[in-house]
Amino acid sequence: MKRFGYMLIFTVVMTAVVGCGGSPKPPVQPSEAQNPYEDDYRDVAGYDSRSSWGTYNIHDPVVRKFGDVYYAYSTDAIWWPPKKDGDTQNNKIPKIGNIQIRKSKDLVSWEFKGWAFDSIPQEAWDFVYPISKEKTSRGLWAPYVLEHNGIYRMYYCLSTFGEKVSFIGLAESKLPEGPWTPKGCVVKTDSTSVMNAIDPTVVDDVQSGKQWMVYGSFFGGIFAVELNKETGLAKTEGDQGHLVAHRANYMVDNMEAPECVYNPETKKYYLFVSYGPLVTTYNVRVSIADNPEGPYKDYFGVDPRGEVNTLPVLTAPYRFENHGGWAGLAHCTVFNDGNGKWFLASQGRLSPENMLMDFHIRRLFFRSDGWPMVSPERYAGEEERPLCESEIYGEYEFITIKDNYVEKDLGGTGQSNILLEEEVNKSVKLSLDKNNVKNYKDNSFTLVSFGEEIPEIKIFVGHDWENKKTTLLFTGINKDGFSVWGKKIK
Repeated sequence: MKRFGYMLIFTVVMTAVVGCGGSPKPPVQPSEAQNPYEDDYRDVAGYDSRSSWGTYNIHDPVVRKFGDVYYAYSTDAIWWPPKKDGDTQNNKIPKIGNIQIRKSKDLVSWEFKGWAFDSIPQEAWDFVYPISKEKTSRGLWAPYVLEHNGIYRMYYCLSTFGEKVSFIGLAESKLPEGPWTPKGCVVKTDSTSVMNAIDPTVVDDVQSGKQWMVYGSFFGGIFAVELNKETGLAKTEGDQGHLVAHRANYMVDNMEAPECVYNPETKKYYLFVSYGPLVTTYNVRVSIADNPEGPYKDYFGVDPRGEVNTLPVLTAPYRFENHGGWAGLAHCTVFNDGNGKWFLASQGRLSPENMLMDFHIRRLFFRSDGWPMVSPERYAGEEERPLCESEIYGEYEFITIKDNYVEKDLGGTGQSNILLEEEVNKSVKLSLDKNNVKNYKDNSFTLVSFGEEIPEIKIFVGHDWENKKTTLLFTGINKDGFSVWGKKIK
């Protein structure tokens, strides 16, 4: 199985690197390029193969760049083969650490560095376990990491399956790989609380200097609580914050995993959240605000506090040709490389079984009106370059990314891994030519197709993972608030 080492071969695009003026250029055609790693990792999923985990066994990631190195921290979830009938061997997952740590120089090849904690911090255990007993999770969930005055802060969660008894704690280290020392409780909740203390993200207000933790889940929605920047803990002890968002029918339908970031170019704050069951129709949506604690507005100006389902949908289950497809594409982290490039990363669950968890890192672009657009394919190291309009003409696979909602009983934490066919966004064929490409300028155009005009489509050089080729990709958002994705196939 190939992993980590990769080669990109731009055999047909070299002559097109010259500017778009002058002699006409031939259209870009997909060229051979190996995938950096395989999608199916069952042969290295076990504990003994952890040095090969790289982009595997990823769940609830946060990515941050410290110096010239990217670090990824994630929930300690690993794929483990199901026990077969008649199997007499003990097939239980072995006791391992808490919060996985990885590092990378290029966002493509990742080195697994182990775990942040040998055991659950005592203060978290002492709060949750006496209340929840055996329902208490046996691992830490959904970390968030930042650097403050040369000290690295890790926010972690200890939670309860199907209940609101949860604890967000803080640990600190002098190094991004640890060791980590617990520093106290930030927010804790129990059965009497409106919200659930899980899934933290932290963002600074660039105007006021205040710092906010945004957190929450299925129970009660998403909340924001002000932090003391010097201690990293809640500014007011016991404060659980105020409501930022929850969805329609939120006592039945899931919303969780907030990620709040500020873009200095748009001067806006972005609240990314995840809808749906995590192994199937998990999907990412986003709202925008002038302040990190809200109020936010969705694509149509709707306030997400009003028990509505917000738009746009940025990622959702999809399937290009020559592949089984992906589900569970949510609980995202959003970050930039310090040089103007933005990325969105999440788990991606390999269909049709939807239990293998691969690391999906995708380019993120912003329209002139501030709305983010996500790449249809995982990042594989390709560099952007100017494209001439004639280069983009050709045959494409095209997908409209929407939440194909099917009502499900989540049953507390019971979630089926069966993804229904009607829940998968599948590709169709689309030709790009002078008749449906309008207003082309600087790798952006208006797409006239399928009965509508979609402005500011972003097109760029990327990787076709399904066919192992370097090609052109495009992304945009249509009038209904759904992402539109395309990749050139010839």
